[in-house]
Amino acid sequence: MTHADTGTETSPGGAPPAVKLTLLTLTAMVVGSMVGAGVFSLPRRFAQETGVAGALIAWAVAGFGMLMLAFVFQTLAVRRPDLDAGVYAYAKAGFGEYLGFFSAFGYWASACVGNVTYWVLIMSTIGAIAPALGDGDTALAIVLSSVGLWGFFLLIRRGVKEAAAINRIVTVAKLVPIIVFIILALFCFEPSVFADNFGGADYAGSLFNQVRGTMLATVFVFLGVEGASVYSRHAKRREDVGRATLLGFLSVFAIFASVTIVSYGILPMAEIAELRQPSMAGVLEAAVGTWGKAFVSVGLIISVLGAYLAWTLMAAEVLFVAAKDDDMPRFLGRSSGDDVPVPALLMTTALSQVILIVTAFSDDAFNFALDLTSALSLIPFLLAAGFAVKIALRPQAEKVAGRSTRRELVVGVLATLYTAFLLYAAGLKFVLVSFILYAPATFLFIKARREQNRRLFSPAEAVICAVSVVGAVIGVVALAVGWIEL
Repeated sequence: MTHADTGTETSPGGAPPAVKLTLLTLTAMVVGSMVGAGVFSLPRRFAQETGVAGALIAWAVAGFGMLMLAFVFQTLAVRRPDLDAGVYAYAKAGFGEYLGFFSAFGYWASACVGNVTYWVLIMSTIGAIAPALGDGDTALAIVLSSVGLWGFFLLIRRGVKEAAAINRIVTVAKLVPIIVFIILALFCFEPSVFADNFGGADYAGSLFNQVRGTMLATVFVFLGVEGASVYSRHAKRREDVGRATLLGFLSVFAIFASVTIVSYGILPMAEIAELRQPSMAGVLEAAVGTWGKAFVSVGLIISVLGAYLAWTLMAAEVLFVAAKDDDMPRFLGRSSGDDVPVPALLMTTALSQVILIVTAFSDDAFNFALDLTSALSLIPFLLAAGFAVKIALRPQAEKVAGRSTRRELVVGVLATLYTAFLLYAAGLKFVLVSFILYAPATFLFIKARREQNRRLFSPAEAVICAVSVVGAVIGVVALAVGWIEL
């Protein structure tokens, strides 16, 4: 029986009711998780790497590539409706339990690192008027951010339905200042400044390197396109998962590109590159005065808090479902009577707390955490795209619902090529740092296998484990001798 006023279903035998989310709420979760800290940092991030021409090409590549990934998640939601927590479940179904575990852990760790960027940016924003907060990495900033971390833990612990409803309200509220920024920037747009910025400043390299340098930034702002897929077990109708993914992507793509491009018509590229984060505030201040900076700063705080809520929900959900599938230790598979995976939520908050403390020792905490977030998400995306190719080539072997089409194969191949290019664009630095996180996580996989009295690794899994350990060792050595700097 479905209750119209709550959107929940009572389970047989008096079990806790399962929360069911509508298309509107799922779409809001996608938009809410995509529109966060990244969009407010876009002007500076792009200006540090490229001019107008490179930005246009970068957005065309990123938009097309992410659209292919959105189509992949839409296809997989329809073809394999039995799989929940999308990114992790698709990797496991396509490439085995160990790579599925890697995908789950990588996606979860990516969310935790990304959540830290939100608090750093909030404190940096307030730090413009409260110097004690600095750039979001002072002792006071870390203490206040920690209070925020655990405050949200208590909020989400009250129930998924309440948290999702708050996210839907915040999603609407945070879009307003971003759209107002675009409109005001267009009114103050200077064609001569835009023309001077077209080819890029003197410090920008070749056009290819300019585009490559922006790729991780575009990945970060598009993280969340898979949000509805991750939360698929709560969908009221399974087909809504794919629809919410596409609606969410199309709703924000034009906004992201517009924020970047209009900024080139306000200030010279070199000046944008030196702005304090959030750089969108500095651009609007140059256009309309001090009130513009304050307006964007308030919008950023609302936006970031909403994105933090959505990402914390998704991160805990991935751990919870992985534990239910026996790929994480059993304690992470427990949930409260309100359908909240409390142990997974606690572990998510705890890791974010650890990373938050580490930011105090980084020279550029925000940008490094942003890029690492993007790099960690690439392996899960690559495996999901590869699984889409597999089911298009062998629909019967992969238990596909319905007939696969040539279009689905083309989309899967293009999405796979795009994510492979992103790994190349990330560079060796972030690949090695990712290994440093991935390799120790194997202990969680081993614990889960021992709980089930199963063999730890197959021969293929042992090889993958060895590669990750070697990569982690190389990464640690590179950090120790200074080849890699945080």
